[in-house]
Amino acid sequence: MEFNHIPVLFEETIASLGIKPDGIYIDCTAGGGNHSAAILQRLGGKGRLVCLDRDPDAIAAVTERFSGDSRVSVIHTRYSAVSEVLAGLGIAAADGVLMDIGVSSHQVDTAERGFSFHKDAPLDMRMSQQGATAADLCNTMTWQQLAEIFTKYGEEKFSVRIAKAICSAREDKPVETTFALAEIISGAVPAAAKRAGHPARKVFQALRIAVNDELGELERGLQAAFDCLNPEGRLSVITFHSLEDRIVKQTMARWCEGCTCPPEFPVCVCGNKPKARLLHKKPIVPSDEELERNPRSRSSKLRTCVKL
Repeated sequence: MEFNHIPVLFEETIASLGIKPDGIYIDCTAGGGNHSAAILQRLGGKGRLVCLDRDPDAIAAVTERFSGDSRVSVIHTRYSAVSEVLAGLGIAAADGVLMDIGVSSHQVDTAERGFSFHKDAPLDMRMSQQGATAADLCNTMTWQQLAEIFTKYGEEKFSVRIAKAICSAREDKPVETTFALAEIISGAVPAAAKRAGHPARKVFQALRIAVNDELGELERGLQAAFDCLNPEGRLSVITFHSLEDRIVKQTMARWCEGCTCPPEFPVCVCGNKPKARLLHKKPIVPSDEELERNPRSRSSKLRTCVKL
């Protein structure tokens, strides 16, 4: 099965993992397998790669792509379950973990998945293709609940107006397609707001995050991934918007923090010691060349920490 995805910060990400030929690595968001393939190229015969993804399309693609390679294990699951996966495979710890957060090019470009407001399709947005859809949320939640999602996950300043418009529209018929929702949003915001870009962008992002519990999964996944690293193992995370990046930045900063005693204390009494160090003090961002080649990379950031 073909699963097209254009990885961002590709060379920088692979370099950040510091791949050892005989190491064990985990691609928590395998997608079409591009990162996984690059890791495999750097592994020797004793190296091992574990590919995870919650999207069955991705699992089908990487299973086909790496069939016959005994170094690869492909598991259909959320990345927050990485500890259970390694235990099931009899792996004590890993030397590197990669997490490429957010929606893939394949998911956005496959109209029937319902991620894009540019293509008319069922209002779905489920990465796992299981559970409640974006349409379910739009047609069952109160306007207060919808407004909270749009504000929290989309930072949409017209959240209340849009949420009330959705609830009003569904009284006539359910909101079931991407175009139907985009039209409701467009009609709910002031004309001036439309000049800053498509008015549906933030709401679609918010619904996608809510449907897939992306931020909760990220928080759980970061800790699970870090816990399964060997000493000097590396965790590299690519994010695409400020909500994700804030979680990664703050989590890594907490791991890197040492003594938290007040400055006036003559000696440390808290006993806190750093658990990690940052590979780069600042996040790595796309070059001008990459931005020109792949505009979708514009908001991406790569952060890497090393376990102590």
